[in-house]
Amino acid sequence: MTSRSPHVDHELVQAAADVARTRCRGDNHTMAAARARDGRILTAVNAYHFTGGPCAELVLIGAAAAQGVYELDTVVAVGDRDRGVVPPCGRCRQVMLDYFPALKVIVGEGDRMRTVPVTDLLPESYVWADHQLDAEQG
Repeated sequence: MTSRSPHVDHELVQAAADVARTRCRGDNHTMAAARARDGRILTAVNAYHFTGGPCAELVLIGAAAAQGVYELDTVVAVGDRDRGVVPPCGRCRQVMLDYFPALKVIVGEGDRMRTVPVTDLLPESYVWADHQLDAEQG
């Protein structure tokens, strides 16, 4: 059974939507916004290119680290052209789980929007940190 939180951080969703509406031109973009544990909201835009490129969630993790933010509470991605909340891809789910195992992710749309733990997005997941050798075992 999936753990759901009735609370959706609508301010966070709006922050990502505002970036989508005001900063994106042309190609297919997604914007991510995260609330840091200290309450700050950070935003980022994906680096879209036809050959691929990092998703907005991955750009956001790097931007957060560049600002000294290493603890994120909640994340959401929103698409440009009023596409609404966009669920994270598999790679982003895995990276978010590895960096922030207690992270909450906003998914769904409209009245079905909800907040779920990142672990619910990757059931039976591989947690990278659980498989690393202890530094003392050399």
